[in-house]
Amino acid sequence: MNEYNTEIRQSPLPYAIWGEAYIDAESRKQMDAAMRLPISVAGALMPDAHVGYGLPIGGVLATENAVIPYAVGVDIACRVRLSIFEVSPIVVKQKVGQFRNALVENTLFGAGRAWNSGHLAEHEMLDDPVWDEVKFLKSLQNLASEQLGTSGSGNHFVEWGSFSLAKDSAQLNLKAGDYLALLSHSGSRGVGFKIANHYSELAQKMHPNLDKGVRQLAWLPLSWHEGQEYWLAMELAGRFAAANHEIIHKRVAKAAGLKPVFSVENHHNFAWRETLPSPTGFSDPQRTVIVHRKGATPAGKGVLGVIPGSMADAGFLVRGKGEPASLNSASHGAGRAMSRRKAVDSITKTERDRYLKERGVILLGGGLDEAPQAYKNVDEVVGAQSDLVDVIGRFMPIMVQMDGSGSKPED
Repeated sequence: MNEYNTEIRQSPLPYAIWGEAYIDAESRKQMDAAMRLPISVAGALMPDAHVGYGLPIGGVLATENAVIPYAVGVDIACRVRLSIFEVSPIVVKQKVGQFRNALVENTLFGAGRAWNSGHLAEHEMLDDPVWDEVKFLKSLQNLASEQLGTSGSGNHFVEWGSFSLAKDSAQLNLKAGDYLALLSHSGSRGVGFKIANHYSELAQKMHPNLDKGVRQLAWLPLSWHEGQEYWLAMELAGRFAAANHEIIHKRVAKAAGLKPVFSVENHHNFAWRETLPSPTGFSDPQRTVIVHRKGATPAGKGVLGVIPGSMADAGFLVRGKGEPASLNSASHGAGRAMSRRKAVDSITKTERDRYLKERGVILLGGGLDEAPQAYKNVDEVVGAQSDLVDVIGRFMPIMVQMDGSGSKPED
């Protein structure tokens, strides 16, 4: 069964780092461990990097014919979606009650939270035939139905804001100016969480001799039935996460009486089959690998993505430059500057609220663990990757809905 060597390398393969000054030693240590795996072939670390489970958040890892469930993450296909409306952002402050109700009545936050029967959404992905192909996935179908159109806890959000476009954009089909926008961040909810844990445990059982220091990075070769099954499940979770955001945006926009003129989304916490240049010494100039982006945004040439900041700091619509050394990737956010526990222990509610007030942000939920001061400076983080992405537009939060229960999801 174990057709792959499980002996880790004595030293890690080299990998490129962006914004090294913003990355802590423990994140580097996690990335080093990943680059010692016998299946690893390339990697990169983004400037928003911080410690995660197995692979650091902000870590990009390419492997040969194998997928690592925990390098994908527990919130499979977590994503960001931006919808832009041809309306001035001033309307949010002019009609606070209407825009507040649009968020509060049409979103649901918190670990394990689900809609009651009277508020269930309909979507074609709930009838996806893949649910019936694997018994384990079939057991998650009802949960998917109950949680479709909901958000998680921690740093997940739905927020109204101002989107600023400095110059006319043919790609967006929008003229320069300020627009009302809706931005959301969440993933595949309980479905992705259960898939991640199920297959990660399976991978660890199938590699009993793997070094204990990298057990969370146990892999499933794609030539194995188990690897093919996980890949099927991961892609299904990705379609569920996309449907989740679609329902949220449709419901919130409808409640506000709006229709978007442009929408864009990108996901992280996923694995892709991609063709990359081979290192020196390979006979084939290109090879197909499995690229894991754990809290990293796809940034292939011309690909649009969104890099949000904190509940009171800017986010950015970006266009990828396709930098090979980054494995066509960029950061997925500002990244945490301190742990959730340290944030709760060191940031007061008064300090957080003053920060929000100075920027005119209305907060409808969100604990001190998500205070803006707990995050790195997003302008510095984005500036550290100017060779990876071009900034197209800037988003500033106006009204933010989050969970606020203090639970700890992974980005």
